Amino acid sequence: MKKIVGVCACPMGVAHTYMAADAIEEAAKKLGYKVKVETQGAGGIEDKLSQSDIDEADLIVIASAVKLTASERLDGHENKILRMDLQQAIKKSYETISQRLEQL
Repeated sequence: MKKIVGVCACPMGVAHTYMAADAIEEAAKKLGYKVKVETQGAGGIEDKLSQSDIDEADLIVIASAVKLTASERLDGHENKILRMDLQQAIKKSYETISQRLEQL
């Protein structure tokens, strides 16, 4: 099955992080993809993506307002990374992810 993974982070790592993660998950499922989204915030990392999650992904969605923790895990995957701000992820995940998938 096709797979989308994501990483969401904001300064506090509370509301917007989880809202963006939910929107990415909903969009991926609607598009017929398996999905896993890591969240980063004041409480640390939740649902941490494994290296195999990242390697197997067809698309990596980054929705962040801060520097990501352990971002070196994404090295070598730049061609399948979609970066967006948190508001775009919350409001337009489906449209933005759909457009990016068409380009792959």
